[in-house]
Amino acid sequence: MNTLNIDEAFPKGILQPELFLGVVSSITARTAGVNLCEAGKPSGSHFAGGRYGCGEVGEFVLIEGQQSLLLGRITEIRLHEPERRSIGQNFIGNNDLDALGQIHILGCVAMNNMAVTTGVVSYPRLGDRIYAAPHRFIAFLPRLMETENGDVESVYLNLGAIDATQDSFVFVKPERLFGRHCAILGATGGGKSWTAARIVEECLRYNAKMILLDATGEYRDFSRDDILHCHLDKPVNTASASIACSLPSTSFLESDFVALFEPAGKVQGPKLRAAIRSLRLAYLKPKLAPNGFIEKINNSKTAVEAAEKEHSIANKLDDPRQPFDIKMLPKQLEQECVYPEGFNTNGGAKDITKWGREDGSFSYCLPLVARISSFLTSPTFSCIFEPKEKAVLTDHIEEFITGDKKLLRVDLSGIAYEFNAREIIANVIGRHLLFTARSGFFQQKPTLVLVDEAHNFLGRHIGTDDYITRLDAFELIAKEGRKYSLNICLVSQRPRDITEDVLSQIGTLIVHRLTNDRDREIVERACGEVDRTTSAFLPNLHPGEAAIIGTDFPIPLTVRIHEPITKPISDGPKYQHHWAIERKPTKT
Repeated sequence: MNTLNIDEAFPKGILQPELFLGVVSSITARTAGVNLCEAGKPSGSHFAGGRYGCGEVGEFVLIEGQQSLLLGRITEIRLHEPERRSIGQNFIGNNDLDALGQIHILGCVAMNNMAVTTGVVSYPRLGDRIYAAPHRFIAFLPRLMETENGDVESVYLNLGAIDATQDSFVFVKPERLFGRHCAILGATGGGKSWTAARIVEECLRYNAKMILLDATGEYRDFSRDDILHCHLDKPVNTASASIACSLPSTSFLESDFVALFEPAGKVQGPKLRAAIRSLRLAYLKPKLAPNGFIEKINNSKTAVEAAEKEHSIANKLDDPRQPFDIKMLPKQLEQECVYPEGFNTNGGAKDITKWGREDGSFSYCLPLVARISSFLTSPTFSCIFEPKEKAVLTDHIEEFITGDKKLLRVDLSGIAYEFNAREIIANVIGRHLLFTARSGFFQQKPTLVLVDEAHNFLGRHIGTDDYITRLDAFELIAKEGRKYSLNICLVSQRPRDITEDVLSQIGTLIVHRLTNDRDREIVERACGEVDRTTSAFLPNLHPGEAAIIGTDFPIPLTVRIHEPITKPISDGPKYQHHWAIERKPTKT
C-alpha cells in the first residue's frame, strides 16, 4: 500500500451535503453545541454503502472552521423542555424537532492535505455547519495522523473496519501499532483473543518475527510451515508437531530459586545463598567436590579459600547467571550449617584453617530442605529439574531468531499454578529474551513478544516477607526493549493488575469492553489521550469492537476487528452435551 493520495482517496472532499447534521450553537474550550436539524428522523440514513446516524451519540462529526476543520464526537443529545414533553409513546419522528447536541472536540483537520492533529488551530463561529464524518475518512485517521513524510510504504496491517463496507477498512503500520509497545485490554468475552489472533495473522503476511507466550493453549490451532510450536510440561491439549521442551535450571537466577523455595526467618535465607555460592564453586572446581558438593563439616578451608581467590573464579561466584547443580542443594545446605572455625585437640583452641562441626542451625533449615526436595521431585517442575532428553527451550529461541520461522509459540498451559511456577517460568523466559536483546540479536530482525494473560506475569511480588522477589522481566522489556528492537504486546482482562509503570510505557492501547470502573481509571491515568468522555464509551463496546488509542493514536478510533481465520479455542465444559438427559418416548 502506497503513501496516501488525498485526491484519489477523497475526490469529492469530505464535507458531503448528504451528511449535513446541523449548525454550531455554542462554543467552549473543549466542546461545541449543535442545533441538530436531522434529529427528528425516525432512523438514520444510508450513504455510500454505510449507515449514518444523522446525529447519534458516538458519531464522529466535522465542523467547518475559518482556517481548518474540527473533528469531534457527539457525546450528548437533548431537547428543549417544550419539545421534550412532545415525545411520547406514539412518536414516529418529526423533521422539525429542535434538538440540541454536544460535541467533544478531538482535533483539527488541515484543509490543504487533511492531516489530522490534536489541539485547535481556530474555533468555529456560531452558525458554522456540521457534517457527519464519512466512514472512509474515519478509517483513514491512522494514516492522516502520521507526522512522517512520504516514502512508499508496503507493510500495513488490516485490523478491522468502521462499518461493513470495504471502503472503511482500517490499515495501520506496525511501527505505529508496536513501535512504543502495545496492549490489548478488555473484559472477558470482549474479543481480546480474537484481536490478538487477527494481529498475528496480519503479521504473518509479512516477514515478521513473533514470539507468543500462550498461557492457556487457546492459540494451538495455528498451523503453518512458518510457525514453530513448543510446550513445557504436559498441556491438556497439545498442538500438532509441538516440541516438548525443557527449561534448564541454568536459566534461573538465584532470585528465582529464592522465590521458589521461599526461605523463612533469619537463618534459612543466608544459608540458602551460601549453599548456592558453594555449589557454584563446586561447578567451577569439580576437584573440590568429588561427591558433587563442598564438604565443610570438620574439613580444611585451605583449598576452598585458595580457589575462591583465583581471578577466573572470584567474579563468577556471585554471578547470578553462574550455573550450579541444584540437585545437590539439600546436601550443601547441611554443610553450610557449621561453626566457622574448628577446634584443635590441644586444649580446645580454635583452628581457623578448618570448619567446625554442625552448629545446630540445620534443624531450622529442615523445612527448607524438605521444600526443596519436594520441588526437585515434583511433576510440575519436571521440565526444569528432570529434563531427560527434551529439547532446550532457550536453544529453540536462539534458532528461531536466526532461522526462517515467523512465529514461535510457547505453550505454558501445562505448567501448574502451584508454587507460582507459571509466573516464575514466564519471567525466566522474558529475562532470557531481554538478555538476548541486549546482546544485539534483534537489531536486524525486530521481534514482537505477545504475552497472553499478562496480568499474571507483570508487577508480581512473590516470596515471604523476609525475601520478596519482584517478577520484572517484562516490565524491563517495556522500559528498554524498544531500543534493542524487542517490542511487547500485552493481552489482559485486568488492567488494574498491571502496574501503571508498565502501562505508561505502552504507546498503543486496543481497548475492548471494560465494565470495571477501576480498569477504566487505570487506562485513563496510563494514557494521556484518554479522558472521561472517551472512557465513557468503553463499557458499551460490543464483542469484537475496540477503541484504538495511545501516543500514535491521539484521536481515539473505534474499530470492528476483523474475525481471524484461525480462531482461538477457549475451552470450557460442554454442558449441553454431557448433561443432556435422553428423553424416553411417551406412551400413547
